[in-house]
Amino acid sequence: MNGIRPPAVAGLFYPAAADELRRQVQQLLAQAEAPALTGIRALIVPHAGFRYSGVIAASAFKPLAALAGQIGAVVLFGPAHRVPFDGVALSAFAAFATPLGPVPVDLEVRAQLLDYGPPFVTFERPHEPEHCLEVELPFLQVVLPAARIVPLLCGDVEPRDAAPALVNALRTTGDAILIVSSDLSHYHPYAQATVLDRALLTALLAGDDAGVRRKQACGMLPILTLMEIARQCAWQPHLLDYRNSGDTAGDRSTVVGYAAVAYTG
Repeated sequence: MNGIRPPAVAGLFYPAAADELRRQVQQLLAQAEAPALTGIRALIVPHAGFRYSGVIAASAFKPLAALAGQIGAVVLFGPAHRVPFDGVALSAFAAFATPLGPVPVDLEVRAQLLDYGPPFVTFERPHEPEHCLEVELPFLQVVLPAARIVPLLCGDVEPRDAAPALVNALRTTGDAILIVSSDLSHYHPYAQATVLDRALLTALLAGDDAGVRRKQACGMLPILTLMEIARQCAWQPHLLDYRNSGDTAGDRSTVVGYAAVAYTG
């Protein structure tokens, strides 16, 4: 394992100063509305800059604060935006850093996934510039300060090929949850984006893979993998929040959609 991955988007997607970052995360968590849920097994969380999607992300992370003594590992699964590849890329870093400090990687879960073999591989290059996992870390550092992470980036992979190893890792670890990082539709006018995103969420809540595939999400393959895992584990989805950047940042000419979804079981 190689050192600590430094932040790639501190000062861009979220504050670079530790005090300001912690304060902003705490404010977002205080603003967020989230129903009381028990048995949370997985989340879908957006990954834009905090100005745009932070309060929606906070609605997913807020219920985890009550589980701080029960969750030991967080499997983070998101799309690789900048480096194309086949499979699911694990990082060789021993920890991922934000201005709030390093978050350790769970070496046992990482080894278990690599022992499974393809599609799980060690491939560092996609992790170095990627924002989709990094922007979730400050929330985890506030609500689950002792948690370890398993950072996974999704390339071109069939969800049914990725799901079995993740199901096994989550079951054998016992104290792990899965967090899928994804935004929804990109750069449509406000009304059109709302229709597209609501249709995707309706299909997701119904467990309709084909309906989800027909819509738009940058983390489509991680979402479909989670849906396959949820079927195998009998988890149930719950919509926590849906908004887009027109709601949070004001410009409705072209927007990006954000949803927070919890799976319980």
